[in-house]
Amino acid sequence: MTKVLMEDALSGLAPLLRVRPQLEDVCRFGGTWASVHESEPAGQAYFHIVTHGRATLQRPGDETLQVEAGDILLLPNGDAHTLRNLEASASVVLPVAVRQRGLLRYKTSLGAEPEVELICGRLRFEAAPQSLIVAALPDLLVLRVDEQPFSTRFHPLLVGIREELSDERAGALAIAENLASALFMLMLRIHLEGSAPADGLLRLLAQRVTAQAVLAMVRDPIRTWTLDDLSDVSATSRATLVRAFRKAAGVAPLEFLSDLRLGLARHRLRTGAAPLEAIAAEAGYQSLGAFSRAFLRKYGVRPGYARREAHAPASD
Repeated sequence: MTKVLMEDALSGLAPLLRVRPQLEDVCRFGGTWASVHESEPAGQAYFHIVTHGRATLQRPGDETLQVEAGDILLLPNGDAHTLRNLEASASVVLPVAVRQRGLLRYKTSLGAEPEVELICGRLRFEAAPQSLIVAALPDLLVLRVDEQPFSTRFHPLLVGIREELSDERAGALAIAENLASALFMLMLRIHLEGSAPADGLLRLLAQRVTAQAVLAMVRDPIRTWTLDDLSDVSATSRATLVRAFRKAAGVAPLEFLSDLRLGLARHRLRTGAAPLEAIAAEAGYQSLGAFSRAFLRKYGVRPGYARREAHAPASD
């Protein structure tokens, strides 16, 4: 795949990189400590931002990894893991005091001065096809912000997030999560730009035939695409296009389109006030009932519930 085609593909796929971070914990640990995270259900990635000090990351069946201030860790599949002090062999950990501030927890080791600070939470991939985005990522993604050329762009976002959560002013959590959203979108873009083609999304982008069809659908998802239309865009036969999609991503072109529309509809539900009927029509459904059933199959909730959940007032 040529460099120009990959850059064009990444530009066209910007809507698919939308993420929704949920900040949950500000951890200030010292002495002997351990923060255990069980395996998460599909669709929720773990993330940790190290803002001060150093720590050890342990994953089952994997070597330990030392992380330090300026490191951003993303576990796209929500795999089980433990963060702890550098002496990973210590078995007795200090108790932790937990203070709730709205939706955010502040955790502090008792009996020791804090030596490390972590901002932790979960990341949801907002737009479809989520499974293809996750398939394009490794089990663990680590970005070291202090290394050039990342420092200039990422460091102000990290500082902003930390300051908002430290000040605990009105609206701090919402502002910090918006900054974190920008941070992780940049992180995903950097990874996709620099990685070799992998299963899923990047395999679709790595081939001229499938890349052209993906870009066409991303640029105009409302259009009533047919397999003939997409094969024309890709300058290939219908059968060849279907085989290429199934081989690269395990879905047919029109299945990809359905996932794409539902994901973008989900984003509109959470960020706008358009009537459900209008969103259903834009997603290619002839009736609100059909849209609602498809949305329920995909996300486990009805469209109206997804909207109410997104717009529910959050305590601070």
